[in-house]
Amino acid sequence: MKNFFDFLASGFGVSLLPTAILKNRKNTGAGFLGTLVAVPFVFIIPAPPAAQIVTTAAFIFFAVWVTSKATFEGDDNPKIVIDETAGYFCAVCLLPRTWSVMLAAFIMFRIFDTLKPFGIKKLDNIKNAWGVVLDDVAGGILANILIQIYFLIK
Repeated sequence: MKNFFDFLASGFGVSLLPTAILKNRKNTGAGFLGTLVAVPFVFIIPAPPAAQIVTTAAFIFFAVWVTSKATFEGDDNPKIVIDETAGYFCAVCLLPRTWSVMLAAFIMFRIFDTLKPFGIKKLDNIKNAWGVVLDDVAGGILANILIQIYFLIK
């Protein structure tokens, strides 16, 4: 890693292992690992709803900033996984912090991040740090909405 921004963007280096093995292919599994990195950090996000929203929004801006400073080559390099962390924070924001909800959010977020349905792919096509992060944020929001709907009809 060339600098501290690379360390943060790579999920503390977690994304470097699969990309080293699989030679910078787009689908390396690094996104899965980046999402795993986010899970323990959910427990330090403040519990009050307003604080969750502010913290998640602040992290989105932080992720864009870190991504813009990272030195990994190419648009949406698979070594950058801080966007998965931001997306997962969106997926669990304002939801109960139970393992079943967190697992459901994890699975749904990973599916939406991979498939990029409902116009999410258009966000992925933005060729800057915002595009890297916003497609994951949109996938997280979509997962969150579906889980919120489940709780409403349950």
